[in-house]
Amino acid sequence: MAHIAPFRALRYNPARVDLAQVVTQPYDKITPEMQNGYYDASPHNLVRIILGKPQPTDHLEENIYTRAASFFQDWRRQGILLQDREQSLYQYIQRFQPPGGGPELERRGFIALGKIEDYSAGIVHRHEQTLAKPKADRLQLLRATRAHFGQLFMLYSDAAGEIDATLSAGSSAHMEIGINVRDEYGVLHQVRKLSDPALIELVCGKMRGQKLIIADGHHRYETALNYRNERRALSATAPAEAPYELVMMTFINMESPGLVILPTHRVVHGLESFSPDAFRDRARSYFSVEEVDPSIDPTRALGILREAGHAGTALLGVTANRAFLFDTPRALASNLFQGLSLRQQSLDVVQLHKCLLEAVLGISEEAIREQKNISYVRDAAEAMARVRDGAANVAFLMNPVRMRQVRDIAFAGEVLPQKSTDFYPKLLSGLTIYALE
Repeated sequence: MAHIAPFRALRYNPARVDLAQVVTQPYDKITPEMQNGYYDASPHNLVRIILGKPQPTDHLEENIYTRAASFFQDWRRQGILLQDREQSLYQYIQRFQPPGGGPELERRGFIALGKIEDYSAGIVHRHEQTLAKPKADRLQLLRATRAHFGQLFMLYSDAAGEIDATLSAGSSAHMEIGINVRDEYGVLHQVRKLSDPALIELVCGKMRGQKLIIADGHHRYETALNYRNERRALSATAPAEAPYELVMMTFINMESPGLVILPTHRVVHGLESFSPDAFRDRARSYFSVEEVDPSIDPTRALGILREAGHAGTALLGVTANRAFLFDTPRALASNLFQGLSLRQQSLDVVQLHKCLLEAVLGISEEAIREQKNISYVRDAAEAMARVRDGAANVAFLMNPVRMRQVRDIAFAGEVLPQKSTDFYPKLLSGLTIYALE
């Protein structure tokens, strides 16, 4: 069962830095433009550690990883980063407006250490595949710094909301609002340190029966797992709770009304002979196809999708001057889905990949994986604009994956296609840091 523990987090010293100028989005969400902005914001911005800039003169003894370790050591020595005196849990509250509008939402969780488990133990479950290159990069950073700077986004199930209620009651009685910062997307992030031993034991006890799903951070989790195995191999006498046996996690209730999953739309480009009519006709072998107003704007397009999606699969394909609604899948349990369970076949993204991208458009699974003819776009307006500007052949808009689908697939030991989920908002890096030494 899930084992969690309090820890003495390293945190930025508010007397030395403006927190808004030093924390970042997760490393894999940082564009080159964002990286430059973070560099300019502060000489102590965390980007210098988690996503440093390579230099032409880099070599084995001087590179992005050695510089990251030097920054980390210097900032600790200079008092830029201070370690809390008490073993604590950290309540993490995010207040935000969902993309596309709507009332403000609140998502509550807490930061703690979680025991690193092999997937085979049935305690920690993934929902997507990982790639070797990002894990190699993160492992080199972890070896150099021996610290975790970003949050692993972990989901647990608590329909009654008992754990959040316990944390909120505890924060009212023993509240220390250590962090109150708004990010570049307008999301308000608050962190409250909770050090009462009785409260900590109560929360840890309530978590012991939990199974966990990785929402975001698959590469970093498997990096921590690989590093744990490396350290175990070096010392057969290490204690069962050695620091490398644990990793920093943010735990969020999957039943929370503030849990938002956004869709990631697909934009297909570079097809030499794309015909909207031929595409529509071939697609009829796999879906009911309805042509809709080609002048629809993004708001209306997403509204059509939501309405059609209540009954099941719904996809919207937009070309330069046509638009098609695809629903009522016709190929379930066919050879097209060989090796995939009915749970996976029912996903809109699987229907899109197998039927429309692979079977109709002839884009291979390998080409999709390597993004040769496909781009992933969160914003529907951007996806549609690329097509209407002539930069792409067709854009496919989707409804988001449902949390129930993520849960069922993860607990069954299966995975979703890449870019299937986009949990919003992201957890900031640098709010708390877990140093192994």
